[in-house]
Amino acid sequence: MTARSRVLRAAAVLVAGAAWTAGAIAQGVHKLGDLEYAQAGGQALKLDLYQPSAPNAPLLVWLHGGRWEVGSKERMPLGALVEHGYAIASLDFRPASQARFPGQVHDIKAALRYLRARAPEYGYDATRIGILGESSGGHLAALVGTTNGRTELEGTLGEHLDVSSEVHAIVSYFGASDLLTILAQSTPYGLGIREPALKALLGGLPNDEEALARLASPVFQVDARDPPLLLLHGDQDPQMPINQSHELEGAYERAGLDAKLIVVHGAGHGGGAFFDAERTSLVAAFLDEHLRRNLASDASEAGSRP
Repeated sequence: MTARSRVLRAAAVLVAGAAWTAGAIAQGVHKLGDLEYAQAGGQALKLDLYQPSAPNAPLLVWLHGGRWEVGSKERMPLGALVEHGYAIASLDFRPASQARFPGQVHDIKAALRYLRARAPEYGYDATRIGILGESSGGHLAALVGTTNGRTELEGTLGEHLDVSSEVHAIVSYFGASDLLTILAQSTPYGLGIREPALKALLGGLPNDEEALARLASPVFQVDARDPPLLLLHGDQDPQMPINQSHELEGAYERAGLDAKLIVVHGAGHGGGAFFDAERTSLVAAFLDEHLRRNLASDASEAGSRP
């Protein structure tokens, strides 16, 4: 199937579901709320699981935005992808004020281990997992995806430390990628938001915490083993400069990896344009190519073995 035909197939399915919101569960979608995936400092870490009616759906993990400090798993704008046949786990994780970097990464990787370990119980397919996020959640999605198997970022949370936290596709909606350049790229308005957020995340400004800022920047973590990447960014974003996505796309290109940047012309930081039928069909086609194709290939290879 060509890339164009995948987009057209996805668009046909998604047009009807484009108006789905977190407050409205579409017919045939099953939600399991407040599943505890780990404990951290006596605090329960929870997720919501959305599943389509068909069994063995490929699994996606959604990370909300909110300056690494606010936001909630309740903000889950990918309902059209559930209708398209994906199971989605929307995570809560500790705010930066409670868990400085790499605390949030430890939380997310614990959730990935939990979700993979519990796949037989919940009935989705966690053989290959996609991770998606917006704004600070987009940064975390890219960082988790570019640090598959990195021991220092795994953490020790949860009950499934022997299970892989690997992901196989990344979608970052207007996320950060280089914490050492983001302030220089920011407008005065953006600086007013990013400086306090980065201080909370790192314990200081990036130039004062350079080693930590480098470890927290996906552009410095890219290597030849990283999963395919899709970036979406508005060219009028006043909070998260679009050059952040250009930098990560460039790092992928230099490593010879699969990356694509979709520029949403006229868009600022977030908004419905990123989750409309057109953009969602492109995201669905990307996920279908890198998750469903490989699931089918794995099944075919297993069936051909003696």
